Amino acid sequence: MKVDGKNTRTIWVESDGTCVGVIDQTLLPHRFATIKLKTLDDAVRAIQSMQVRGAPLIGATAAYGVWLALRADASDENLERATAALLAARPTAINLKWALDQMLAAVRNRPRAERVAAAFKRAGEIADEDIAINQAIGRHGLKLIEAIAARKKGERVNVLTHCNAGWLATVDWGTATAPIYMAHDKGLAVHVFADETRPRNQGASLTAWELGHHGVPHTVIPDNTGGHLMQHGLVDLVIVGTDRVTAQGDVCNKIGTYLKALAAADTGVPFYVALPSPTIDFSVSDGLAEIPIEQRSPDEVTTMTGKTKDGRIETVQVVPDGSPVANYGFDVTPARLITGLVTERGVIAASRAALAAAFPERAKLA
Repeated sequence: MKVDGKNTRTIWVESDGTCVGVIDQTLLPHRFATIKLKTLDDAVRAIQSMQVRGAPLIGATAAYGVWLALRADASDENLERATAALLAARPTAINLKWALDQMLAAVRNRPRAERVAAAFKRAGEIADEDIAINQAIGRHGLKLIEAIAARKKGERVNVLTHCNAGWLATVDWGTATAPIYMAHDKGLAVHVFADETRPRNQGASLTAWELGHHGVPHTVIPDNTGGHLMQHGLVDLVIVGTDRVTAQGDVCNKIGTYLKALAAADTGVPFYVALPSPTIDFSVSDGLAEIPIEQRSPDEVTTMTGKTKDGRIETVQVVPDGSPVANYGFDVTPARLITGLVTERGVIAASRAALAAAFPERAKLA
């Protein structure tokens, strides 16, 4: 995708070949800046602090984190320490564990002298594979938008999305946004309602930022507005991303996704989830019972950061002193509320049979 007309990915190897560059997403939308990850600790910190975020990008960052760790020490002990530290950085997104398993398979049984090169190669492949997967998701999802556009005889297609499942959450293209970008680039009239997504406001700060830089018409809405828009026929379909999908099709995504799915079901609006196959966790069946839900810092709820009229970036407290805060990062949408899963192998049902048929190699491993 593009930033100020320049093709940009979210993660790359710097020109000197010794470290990794990423966009510091905690500074968006008011400042675009990049940082260098030079050590394992840098990679862990970037994931924990959400300088990088989104399940696919977390996985790619973790993969490069293993490479950075092995550059310093290629021993078995350091490999185990590195993977443990990265795995603990964010507990919900399954792509993190998937990427670490891929890296372990690539380096574990190799001589120490070969490990750095093997890790570098596999991390690069993981990043490139993510782009290819997201492009395929975009092509399959584009058909959904095209079908609605045909029914509406060229009138604007309104898509509602939640949180940020855009290119900032992946290496490039995004998951939920890939079909939107392809529709826009093809000349279809498409418009996005972007939920603000409290408490981190990733829809308002990230999705709106990237849509704007690519020229896609969009409107930021408060989280609780989606149901009202659906009741009045102003939403044609919902497309969201996910951090983990269970073997039976339950979807774990940013907190508030479940409420959008309920509103869509009540109003007859199609509700789709865009996901790359590494997000499927065939070892888990019941999303409500088995997926750990991350609880994040109360500060994300009690404070808000924004730009003042004179251009200063300030953080202010919006909750009374002493009020307790609960900050659950994710919720689970049951498979019964999902119209379809948009994968790199097509749009499939949110069911155990459909997932296993589409990805038999993954199901078999589980």
